[in-house]
Amino acid sequence: MKKMIGFVALCVACGMLVMLFLTNRFVGLVLIVLLMLIGYNFFCCD
Repeated sequence: MKKMIGFVALCVACGMLVMLFLTNRFVGLVLIVLLMLIGYNFFCCD
């Protein structure tokens, strides 16, 4: 379950990265970094 949550968080973060290029917002950048960290921890760590 943790790997699935991590994969979903990474996908959401990638989608938000695309959103950042369309509308440059600081909150989007913070959410991208947060979701990438959560996704990495859940997906790569056992």
